[in-house]
Amino acid sequence: MLTQISRRRRVAALLALATALTVAAPGVEARPGGGGSMGSRGSRTFTAPSATPTAPGGGMTMQRSQTAPSPGMGSPGMQAPAQGRRFGGGFFAGLLGAGLIGALLGGGFFGGLGGLASMIGLLFQVGLVVVVVMLALRFFRRRNEPAGAGAPYARSSLDGQQGPGGAPGGPGTFGGQRPPQTRPVQVGPNDFQAFERLLGDIQDAYSREDRVTLGNLSTPEMVSYFDEELRNNAARGVVNKISDVKLLQGDLAEAWAEDRTEYATVAMRYALKDVMVERAGGRIVQTDSSEATELWTFQRQPGRGWVLSAIQQTR
Repeated sequence: MLTQISRRRRVAALLALATALTVAAPGVEARPGGGGSMGSRGSRTFTAPSATPTAPGGGMTMQRSQTAPSPGMGSPGMQAPAQGRRFGGGFFAGLLGAGLIGALLGGGFFGGLGGLASMIGLLFQVGLVVVVVMLALRFFRRRNEPAGAGAPYARSSLDGQQGPGGAPGGPGTFGGQRPPQTRPVQVGPNDFQAFERLLGDIQDAYSREDRVTLGNLSTPEMVSYFDEELRNNAARGVVNKISDVKLLQGDLAEAWAEDRTEYATVAMRYALKDVMVERAGGRIVQTDSSEATELWTFQRQPGRGWVLSAIQQTR
């Protein structure tokens, strides 16, 4: 009887530990961008957009981008969302799986470990695994950490006088490179009308899987992400139908220029009908959120109109 109680406690403790260490993968929504953060914002690609009344928490950092991180910033956010995992996930899961099997079979977390079957023995074994994994994680993080990673980096001010690490003026501290010089950009009513129009036109082109129109309204980088999503939908035999897009609220987070390129990041809360339907029969197989709040970054070259260069989720 005591042996059964001890075994049940052991299994319960292991299951609780496994649950605590499990990280649930975030769900992927439909609509362009799939509810992720992707694209490029020039030198501010890996800096979260500023907070606005529409997005009080500001924006999330970029998850996917073809822009190289600035010197000293490491490689933040270069992984695709919900893909891959840090070292330790599969390693720890394997240890826990082996321990659970051993416990259920009555052999202890490590097959007995010298006959330790008491709760004290279990705690010792779990503590030993935790210590081993922590040491392994620390070792691999140090190994994979690029030189200069973790050094402070202050976003360039609009007048271009602030460099990495918050040092005003002068060259940066990372290999003598200066951050890109920026200047303020005035965004007027005509620009906001263009942003609202692009919001609807891009959603409509995405729904029709019109890659030519998407290419006219977005940067090549964003088109590559949209094309990937559309091909994945085709492989699943579904079409993402979006309609009735209406901007509910929007405001400017930041606007600046680098060399000849102007950027504007806008927080937008909008309503939409967003469903996934079967390609063959047209049956609705998935219905996503009817309202979304995102930060869209637009860029333009001299003599050209605005095009979409990034989509980021709010915090």
